[in-house]
Amino acid sequence: MTRHRRIRRSLVAAALVVTGAGLGAAASPAAAENGGSTEYTVLAADNVGTRDAVAAIERAGGRVVERNDAVGMFRVTGPASGFTDSVAASPKLTGAAHRTPIGRAPAPRKSDVEQEAFGPTAATTPAKAGPKIAGMDPLDDKLWGLRMVRSDLARTVTAGDRRVSVGVLDTGVDASNPDIAANFDWKLSRNFAKDIPEADGPCEVASCLDPVGTDDNGHGTHVAGTIGAAANGFGVSGVAPNVSLVELKGGQDAGLFFLEPVVNALTHAGDAGLDVVNMSFYLDPWLYNCVSNSADAPAAQAEQRTIIKAMTRALTYAHLRGVTLVGALGNNHEDLGNPRTDKSSPDYPDGAAYDRPIDNRACLDLPVEGPFVIGVSALGPSGGKSDYSNYGTEQISVSAPGGFARDFVGTPSYLSPGNRILSTYPKKVLQEKKLVDADGNVVPAAAATVFKECTADGRCGYYTYLQGTSMASPHAAGVAALIVSRFGKPDRAHAGTLTMAPSTVESVLTGTAARHACPEPRLRSYAAEGQSPEFDAYCAGDERFNGFYGHGIVDAYAAVTARNVER
Repeated sequence: MTRHRRIRRSLVAAALVVTGAGLGAAASPAAAENGGSTEYTVLAADNVGTRDAVAAIERAGGRVVERNDAVGMFRVTGPASGFTDSVAASPKLTGAAHRTPIGRAPAPRKSDVEQEAFGPTAATTPAKAGPKIAGMDPLDDKLWGLRMVRSDLARTVTAGDRRVSVGVLDTGVDASNPDIAANFDWKLSRNFAKDIPEADGPCEVASCLDPVGTDDNGHGTHVAGTIGAAANGFGVSGVAPNVSLVELKGGQDAGLFFLEPVVNALTHAGDAGLDVVNMSFYLDPWLYNCVSNSADAPAAQAEQRTIIKAMTRALTYAHLRGVTLVGALGNNHEDLGNPRTDKSSPDYPDGAAYDRPIDNRACLDLPVEGPFVIGVSALGPSGGKSDYSNYGTEQISVSAPGGFARDFVGTPSYLSPGNRILSTYPKKVLQEKKLVDADGNVVPAAAATVFKECTADGRCGYYTYLQGTSMASPHAAGVAALIVSRFGKPDRAHAGTLTMAPSTVESVLTGTAARHACPEPRLRSYAAEGQSPEFDAYCAGDERFNGFYGHGIVDAYAAVTARNVER
């Protein structure tokens, strides 16, 4: 599908909740007023078995269509009116969330963060390229992020191991790009996000389930390339260019991330023996899910509690099965320990949002504030915190290159494409953006932002720049994959693969990160870069740990040369 909507957090995963009857200040949908049925995601109460949960769902008037026994989650068809109240009244069930969008689709719009000055309107003065490095790919001199995390040096020790699998929980992965194809795991890859015409546009296949190896949004392909584009003398290389890439499509083509596909992707990751999962998104439609919030209607509160519990179960399930979870800290330029009033939720359908004061004690930005998730902030090529990046000592773990278009203010590099992150991108999406023509050629106006590379046998790959904590997180995920490649041991539960305790991976990742002190003065203003005082950010902490850098900037070389690592 081809409808596009911004992934504000270039980010973890949108809850499968969409505004329905009684959600916040939005008007009740016609479906609820006129009766009929709709689909829900229902969660069983703690310690309630499948049989009892199904019976309770049926007593509430629902019919189970599909289930995920790993976390007690059910896809249910039920009455459009009154069903959530019946579920809430059952001691066997935690709650229900609307599974399908109700109302009009949001208007397509590009990300104001990720694609700032994107495409033909971008400045064409490139940032200073790094030196050519033996063994690196042709476009790697544009990848300042690889050098910042010292992936180039790390590959003299290990470039990754094919037995290590990294899940890209995102909008899909375009496996036709030769840089992706070389490392793509077709056997383990799955699409969990069925197209929703109201959000994504008309289905392109009869099943509305896009084939594995495709990405009609572009976000997931960009993330995948940063993690593990092959070092094959072609295009770009990733942080861990020899690991296996697994598509976990949990996001819609429109960029929405709903609860059910994300939970199913996480439990599959645990069952399949994946080593690392990258999550560069947040759960729609709520920027923050709250266990209680007086600004929300009772139905909205119940749905958010269901989302929190379901995500907690799924993240815990994956962690306990050896999956290291890495998540983007978010692009809302706020301290996650002291969040501002949420003016953007619910973000679906358009016009439903209302002001929601956020109590940090009761609200979570998911998935990054969920259990066991390594939170990553974004840096620009100068090494400073990107203006858009969230921060704060409460949730940050490490920092990594995410791009900062406004870096180097006052120099020719200000707003240059090279200040962002270059990675793989689908031709189809570039054509929709009119950056590539019908013949597959980059249009002249996009020559500074889009690149085409072709193999001798005529297979071509495309590359472009994005920025965001979505681009920072895969740098950290790539380093995590290198750690498992270097120190992991054979996985007895999954023959032919490696495994490593996520707690140990995190310990090595944070313990070898390059320490970085707060800037002076600690209150960083971005006024010179053209931003309002809302972007001002205070850096708390010391060099060992602070709100901008966490434990430091991820360092691939230091990680793979660490000593006394528990195996």
